Amino acid sequence: MSRLSKTIVVVLTIVAFGYVGVGYVMAHSSDDKAYQALTVYSEVMDRIQRDYVDEPNIPKVTSGALHGLLDSLDAESSYMSPLEYKDYKERSAVKEKAGSGIALTKIRAGYISVLSVLPGSPAEKLGLEYGDVLEKIADFSTEQMSIEQANLLLSGDPGATVKLSVITRTKEEPQEMSVTLAKLATPKIVEQKLPNDVAYIGVPEFYPDAAKDIHDALVQFSHEGEQKLILDLRNCTLGDDSEGISTAQLFLSSGTITTLKGQTVNPVVSSADPSKVVWSGPVTVLIGNATAGPAEILAAAIQDNKRGQTIGDRTFGDASMQKLIPMDDGSALILTVANYYTPGGKEIPAEGVPAGVEIAPGTDQLTGAALPPPAQTSSLDDPTVKKALQVLQGTAAPAQKAA
Repeated sequence: MSRLSKTIVVVLTIVAFGYVGVGYVMAHSSDDKAYQALTVYSEVMDRIQRDYVDEPNIPKVTSGALHGLLDSLDAESSYMSPLEYKDYKERSAVKEKAGSGIALTKIRAGYISVLSVLPGSPAEKLGLEYGDVLEKIADFSTEQMSIEQANLLLSGDPGATVKLSVITRTKEEPQEMSVTLAKLATPKIVEQKLPNDVAYIGVPEFYPDAAKDIHDALVQFSHEGEQKLILDLRNCTLGDDSEGISTAQLFLSSGTITTLKGQTVNPVVSSADPSKVVWSGPVTVLIGNATAGPAEILAAAIQDNKRGQTIGDRTFGDASMQKLIPMDDGSALILTVANYYTPGGKEIPAEGVPAGVEIAPGTDQLTGAALPPPAQTSSLDDPTVKKALQVLQGTAAPAQKAA
């Protein structure tokens, strides 16, 4: 069977499964539509079996279709075949000892890609950056691989190496390289004093107790006479959503922080608590394309409640909740069951969080292509930091209206 022929079979089956998925969702309001979708699927499969040039491998085609169906939903949702789920459970049972420091996502083509890398991690030392596509991990193609599976492949014993096939921003052909796993130290917030009584806090990740560390830093800054704050959330991708919510409570005396809701998840509203506020001075929040998850929740809460200004570029759009659902045949689904919404009612995974004051990304002088999102820094030469200082000092141009 030629590659083209196999692709045609898979595409047809994905289309069929798409109808089935839509029919299932709409069954709540129309049994007739669900029946019609199942009928279409049955007819397509029957045609493939009777008329295709070769006898198709239906289990393989079905597995490919299910992978495609889940991949079409969002970057976090995925399907694992019985064999993949068995391997996933075995790898998950082994306590993680070392990692690479890569925050992963998926692109529309179905491959795993880099969203951000932790400072000082093996991934940073290797030169990996936002937008790099990991075509293979440990000789396994990442096409239709779940993010959770990829994370497990990138963990193991300290000193172990994992082979990668990487398509970078500047190279069209995959580059073969290996990342050496290492024990990852818990990232810590960066605290610094800037001119004119401005404090700077950089948050690399919302690790456990990150909100407590930020709380303590804010209290210390207040005692030392700092009156204004730059909160840097650029390239802040990983962490616990609850830490982002708890951090927002350090700034907000009233209003909604975020709402988590989905088709089967009753709305959970997180609100401000005046008893938890420790910083009442002006705030600017630096964001970018690699700002995701709890950092987006925090940025949106401060912006929508008019507590401070966001500066930089639109965030990635990845604040959601997933559920692992084992299936009767030994396979499993990882399904997004709820999304976080901004105080203004916008779905974060669908739109991200726009910057109130936009800073255009830099471009490569040779190729003209957009450069990766800037790393966190308190340098006064950084354009985003410069703009934040202008906003805090009241010398910036009027803020753009967030879309």
